[in-house]
Amino acid sequence: MNETATLRARAEIDLAALRANVRTLRARASGAQLMAVVKSDAYGHGAVPCARAALEAGATWLGTATPQEALALRAAGIGGRVMCWLWTPGGPWREAVEADIDVSVSGMWALDEVVAAATAAGVPARIQLKADTGLGRSGCQPADWPELVSAARAAEDAGTLRITGLWSHFACADEPGHPSIAAQLHVFRDMVAYAEKEGVTPEVRHIANSPATLTLPESHFDLVRTGIAMYGISPSPELGTPADFGLRPVMTLAASVALVKRVPPGHGISYGHHYTTTAETTLALIPLGYADGIPRHASGRGPVLVGGAVRRIAGRVAMDQFVVDLGGAPLAAGAEAVLFGPGDRGEPSAEDWAVAADTIAYEIVTRIGTRVPRVHVHEDSGRD
Repeated sequence: MNETATLRARAEIDLAALRANVRTLRARASGAQLMAVVKSDAYGHGAVPCARAALEAGATWLGTATPQEALALRAAGIGGRVMCWLWTPGGPWREAVEADIDVSVSGMWALDEVVAAATAAGVPARIQLKADTGLGRSGCQPADWPELVSAARAAEDAGTLRITGLWSHFACADEPGHPSIAAQLHVFRDMVAYAEKEGVTPEVRHIANSPATLTLPESHFDLVRTGIAMYGISPSPELGTPADFGLRPVMTLAASVALVKRVPPGHGISYGHHYTTTAETTLALIPLGYADGIPRHASGRGPVLVGGAVRRIAGRVAMDQFVVDLGGAPLAAGAEAVLFGPGDRGEPSAEDWAVAADTIAYEIVTRIGTRVPRVHVHEDSGRD
């Protein structure tokens, strides 16, 4: 084990794998630019190190959800193009404008606030108009698009802002053949054509997320936005495994076994005694729990590589710990337990945990809490 093995637990982040994934995704992008999405602390992987690694591998944009995430990248000294898209009234528009961040605008209230911020800052804002092509979340409805485009163009003519992009987001790109995919593409093309007819000259038009980047070349336009795929996780098992796409999982979650003990048959394990030993056996205590992001829904089902075999959680996941029944196999305290990783040693994957918890792999990696230190390895791109 490496020098981090003495930690209670750790999430090891392989930046060489991330850079390789970015290069693989760029090769699939049909010549389009690539935005590395690093929202939610880079899906739990550490936003600043992952952003730097993605840029080193050829990403030309970074994407975040909140303005605070984008501003944190700037505070860390990361330059280049950064876009953020999840705004609420009264947000830090002026700070974003002054930090040279591209901001998304979905409606008139947001346009009004960014115009006011740019006027106060004395610096033109960079905005991207978002179209709701069928997802039904943020974005401007087609019926309201002419008003938003007209007002944005007027502000652009006045020198208050620059419309740098037109964009949207798929609802079902992870479901091959879903009829909404073609329908959204049709609406997006129409809304882009209208905006361009009204004088908008965007630098980038984009709608492709990770699954669309991998499977829908007709959706790539000028830019693709890759989130979960960049971290080596398939956006959908139906689309294929990470290996099918030439991707490698970036995060390995491991812990140091806290206690090993023998117990007699009929011994209840953890809260509620939902698991009871059937014979004399050996138990291992793993010092991770739902406060660290281990799904309580995976109680009795979550897989762990420990003692040379993949075993299931025995009983309920508690706040700080869970138990594995070793079936009598010998083990010492301090041994490594691997919850998920790339699979090199036969350990489970994040997708295996998603199945155990009835969720998606996105949630498994993003929910790993701040008590678990991120240990970034292969930070030197010269060793790739």
